[in-house]
Amino acid sequence: MGIGEVGERLRRSTVHVRSGQSGSGSGVIWEASGTIVTNAHVVRSGDLTVELWDGRTARARLDRRDTRRDLAILRTEASRLEPAFSGDSRPIRVGEVVIAVGNPLGFTGALSTGVVHGIGAVHGMGSHEFIQTTVRLAPGNSGGPLADAEGNVIGINTAIVPGGLGLAIPATAVRRLLTINPPMELGVTIRPVRIPQPHNGIALLVLAVAAGSPAEYASLRPGDLLIGAGGQRFASVDDLQESLDNGSGRPLKIQFLRGGHPRQREATVRLIRGVAA
Repeated sequence: MGIGEVGERLRRSTVHVRSGQSGSGSGVIWEASGTIVTNAHVVRSGDLTVELWDGRTARARLDRRDTRRDLAILRTEASRLEPAFSGDSRPIRVGEVVIAVGNPLGFTGALSTGVVHGIGAVHGMGSHEFIQTTVRLAPGNSGGPLADAEGNVIGINTAIVPGGLGLAIPATAVRRLLTINPPMELGVTIRPVRIPQPHNGIALLVLAVAAGSPAEYASLRPGDLLIGAGGQRFASVDDLQESLDNGSGRPLKIQFLRGGHPRQREATVRLIRGVAA
């Protein structure tokens, strides 16, 4: 099967995800029953719609989200869906050819190719494994499929790192999210940053707060710097989600800074499982 034929098959399994008035990205039809996989940062807020390869549009709902892995599962009632072929059980080899399909910069169903550059954790992005590729990604590729030369989806494209490498979340992480209980959710979109004395260390900058989320009820705001939970300082971006999961739904105290003031603040959040943002 040639690249062109593989690309056309992937396009039929790739959707354009729209979230609210401005959010936009890609998604992968994972199951014909209406399961769609995308990035958590693509579906921050607002009404969700998906546009299929044939131009049809359909409403979607957020079923579960894992902000730590930047994954989200959507459900839609659209008919005649063509799911992708999952290659999550096969080994990924450095140097093998990979294909990405998405909707970058307004181009629907754009195809890009490259090779696998490496597999493993990326500095500053936690301890999770990423597939690192030479595929040239652009805004709008997020949430779209990364496939091998035969069209088997091996990852979900999620980010670009300095130097131009594209990062994809392995398909095995999607399988885990689909089969386990939804993770505990705070309802924030975050980015790790370094902060100076006297709070020297890592902090999680709040970029957005989901409406109706535990974070909103606790009066957290965009711009807040989360520095700890339950009395423990954050040492990596993964520590927040671990604190949420370990809380098992009990009230959790979040330590944070606001507005450049050195005084530490604290908010108590009541968590629920699988909050839709």
